[in-house]
Amino acid sequence: MARKRYEVVPAAGDWVVKHLGAVLSRHSLKSSAVDAGVRVARANEPSQLVIHLQNGQFEEERTYGDDPFPPRG
Repeated sequence: MARKRYEVVPAAGDWVVKHLGAVLSRHSLKSSAVDAGVRVARANEPSQLVIHLQNGQFEEERTYGDDPFPPRG
């Protein structure tokens, strides 16, 4: 089963949690958006949460549920 991909991205001075281009929630703080992203990703395992910096660049990726390629040791 393919993982669902969620993203935390900056948008017009706020932070949004997105899935397939649709905005799921909007937050004034990045930490609130990350918390919301973690909740939705954990509720929909297997999933992936990609967190971006203020400038839109990639910052971090988190996976939840079965990971088809887990890192060794």
